[in-house]
Amino acid sequence: MANHEDLSGVFLALSDPTRREVIRILGAGPASVGELAQSFAMTLPSFMKHVHTLEGNGLIRSVKHGRVRTCSLDRDRLAVVGDWLDTQYRIWDARADRLDESAAEQEEV
Repeated sequence: MANHEDLSGVFLALSDPTRREVIRILGAGPASVGELAQSFAMTLPSFMKHVHTLEGNGLIRSVKHGRVRTCSLDRDRLAVVGDWLDTQYRIWDARADRLDESAAEQEEV
């Protein structure tokens, strides 16, 4: 499981709807920054801040070929969220089971 700082960075990056939409778009495959930016009503410098946040937290990677920067999703890094959610689900599922058992015991009394 990722450490708390890694997880916090990923959640910080995903806290913004623009960045979540970039992740969704990149889920279909790599895209250039220009292609990604067309989906948003903001200036390119403003959009690049979102790209840098996603890249800085390891959710996307970008490579530059000439004047074109192409971004791709790092699915392994995104899996950190899935791992954390799976752990939370198991914890809460176990608590719900104990609550059900306790309620059943109360009904028997």
